[in-house]
Amino acid sequence: MLEHRTSNLIGLLLPLADRHLILPNVAVAELIDYQPGTFDLDTPPWYLGRVGWRDRQIPLLSFESACGEKIVMGERVRIVILNALGGRPELKFIALLVQGIPRSCRLDSQLSYVDVPLCALEQAAVQVGDQVAKVPDLLALEGLLVEAGLV
Repeated sequence: MLEHRTSNLIGLLLPLADRHLILPNVAVAELIDYQPGTFDLDTPPWYLGRVGWRDRQIPLLSFESACGEKIVMGERVRIVILNALGGRPELKFIALLVQGIPRSCRLDSQLSYVDVPLCALEQAAVQVGDQVAKVPDLLALEGLLVEAGLV
């Protein structure tokens, strides 16, 4: 007897200061404690320096700042290490500032799109339970780093 299985993708809701991002579980490599990045002063405001992770120096970004908002350093600030998707050998991971611990959620065909304003780094907004979550454009984030010469 064959079992019917529904393929459910597990996603992660990343809490930011003014929004939630939603990503597939596989996009996130690890959640680490906050550490201040080391950087030069002559960098874009969204670039928070490099943080140490597994014997690597990973570029740390503020998504809110990259969208034109101010950087918030809340008391529950953490860093999420994301797997880079662009296939660049010099950029395997990106670190993103988050405001708390990501929460897993089930992503299925029942996700409904929400018509809300999006910044240039957001591809869509979806309803996840009682929250609206934004789908970030991770390739565009990587592009920001490359264009700014920070890779």
